[in-house]
Amino acid sequence: MSFILPLLRELYEADTARARRFRYGLLGFDALTILYVIATSFFPHEPWVERVDTLFGLVIAADLAARLAVSRKRMTFLASPLTLAELAALVSFLLPLAGEGFGFLRVLRTLRFLHSYELLARLRKVSPTLRSNQEVLTAATNLAVFLFVMTGLIYVTQHRTNPDIGNYADALYFTVTCLTTTGFGDITLPGTGGRLLSVAVMIVGVTLFLRLAQVTFRPTKVREPCPRCGLILHDIDAIHCKHCGKRLQIKTEGVY
Repeated sequence: MSFILPLLRELYEADTARARRFRYGLLGFDALTILYVIATSFFPHEPWVERVDTLFGLVIAADLAARLAVSRKRMTFLASPLTLAELAALVSFLLPLAGEGFGFLRVLRTLRFLHSYELLARLRKVSPTLRSNQEVLTAATNLAVFLFVMTGLIYVTQHRTNPDIGNYADALYFTVTCLTTTGFGDITLPGTGGRLLSVAVMIVGVTLFLRLAQVTFRPTKVREPCPRCGLILHDIDAIHCKHCGKRLQIKTEGVY
């Protein structure tokens, strides 16, 4: 069994072809998990869904255990917000009989997908489009995560007592109308708790939405650390660093 830890370190940390295939396979699994979570959130949990939940949960648990084994700072790893979010999602997969109360936590796997194995750093190397739109991708993902988490939370807290929230589609509809401050009024969340939840959706949601709009419509920047002062963002056609004047050599495909 002594060969297991070196093998795990290679698969999770090395830059070999086998390690890269393994990590991209895990990213594919993360993407499949997210699609599964979104798809099944709109349907009642049948027995087969619970069995698939358990299967996903076992794979996630094995991945977490392996990453903990290869981690050189295990307490830091366990205390990481991403690890805590993944543990919460793991509970929701392995305890389907605990009810739908944990269901909304599953979408937190999106955070893992975004940050897994420096996903954005790897994609920037192979895709100029993603390289130039990294902040837009991050802001859109953060907004999507918030949207689905709040949809799940609203459904869990309201569907048994609020006749207007009968399924995830109703909860999603309310979340979007509340986030955009449209406020049609055909669905409301009664009580103090419902009002506070609506306030949280509006404040946090609008903030994330404005962040997405900001990074989408502001002038395009490129990421290239200045060798002298360390400034990262520069104009796409920059020749000198605006902060210290150092001459830059930014690799671009040209300005159109």
